[in-house]
Amino acid sequence: MHPCFIIRGADVVVTMDDARREIKGGDILVRNGVIEAVGTLLYDDDAQIIDGRGCVVTPGLVNTHHHLFQTLTRAVPEAQNALLFGWLQQLYPIWAQFTPDHMRTSAMVGLAELAFSGCSLTSDHLYLYPNGSRLEDTIDAAKQVGIRLHATRGAMSIGESDGGLPPDSLVEREDDILDDCIRVIDAFHDPNPGAMIRIGVAPCSPFSVSRDLMRNAALLARDKGVMMHTHLAENDEDVAYSLEKFGCRPGQYAQDLGWVGPDVWHAHCVKLDVSEIELFAQTGTGVAHCPCSNCRLGSGIAPVRAMRDAGVNVGLGVDGSASNDAGNLVSEARQAMLLQRVMNGADKMSPREALEIATRGGAQVLGRDDVGQIAVGMRADIALWDVSDIESSGSWDPAALLLAGPTQVKHLFVEGNQIIKDGWLATLDIRRVLDQQSMLVQGLMGR
Repeated sequence: MHPCFIIRGADVVVTMDDARREIKGGDILVRNGVIEAVGTLLYDDDAQIIDGRGCVVTPGLVNTHHHLFQTLTRAVPEAQNALLFGWLQQLYPIWAQFTPDHMRTSAMVGLAELAFSGCSLTSDHLYLYPNGSRLEDTIDAAKQVGIRLHATRGAMSIGESDGGLPPDSLVEREDDILDDCIRVIDAFHDPNPGAMIRIGVAPCSPFSVSRDLMRNAALLARDKGVMMHTHLAENDEDVAYSLEKFGCRPGQYAQDLGWVGPDVWHAHCVKLDVSEIELFAQTGTGVAHCPCSNCRLGSGIAPVRAMRDAGVNVGLGVDGSASNDAGNLVSEARQAMLLQRVMNGADKMSPREALEIATRGGAQVLGRDDVGQIAVGMRADIALWDVSDIESSGSWDPAALLLAGPTQVKHLFVEGNQIIKDGWLATLDIRRVLDQQSMLVQGLMGR
């Protein structure tokens, strides 16, 4: 049973609707998990009143790329100063020790962290399944935390002995990968509006799976009507690998194997050239921009301004907590804005455009037309940000949220259900989960 409520008298409601309206003193009426009215002085006999005074209200933020299992491996010393390939080689042996309990606990912490930063919908890219781990370990965590999840069934099939990057112990047989994709899609994918769980198909990267798996995964995904995701053109090493092994740039490789289209989104895309940007624009292919991870691994600054100007759909991703090392989506949006200003000039990305990328932009990348904006008929994924405290003190324009904070929400609603209430997670005992995570980390360090 979804509660009926009115968010009343918000300082500003930043709707991100088609007109990009910002409503001062705004109200939002929610019934049965759906936004029924947006305006001022709304009234309903049945509605609980939620005080919006002192708050900026936005759509829930959308995270388009994460590896939730990595929340257990933040700031690993040997990986702190490595580039992408060396970073992976340091971490693979640790991840090979994970069990279903590691996967579930790490996902719960990562999802809770996202919720605190205003995120109501996240994708997750799980591409290794050691010691009996399964995709449902992550799905179960999302159900407990209460935010929407697009869980992608990732995979690696080319190990070190075949010239790939991952150790042989972490790769799977390609037939087994495809069979499990079918299993999890049939068991968990919900194509309907308001879906809390959707499934995608996501071979890890061009340097950890074969051409055949990429091609067959695309055929399977389209047969099942689900979306497709992978890493692409993340850094110079990535592009060099593509040129050496495949004789073409990453964008051409993706196109040749059927990995472009409105049902595809690629993570990173730091090194896309002009022709690849045009290809993505023409085909409706989406991009998950991960600015903090790209900085942390020294990969570079993705050409987001050029992508947006060309018409490419761009969303934001916090990426895994082993390469960020945080999972705060509003901080990610601020970083995206700052990097585009460094690269192109201070007038080339406004705080409102970066917030748009973090909300309706991400929803579009994930193929969701039911979230990402505050408008009649949209699902009630709504974030309230307290702008009466020290972070926003003195701000002349609180709706320019990415300039003067805050970086954590006061309240967060997903499908009309309250996930964060007065800055606290309302759905589970986060202290207990953190204690469990700490115990698991100590165990990994001890080995």
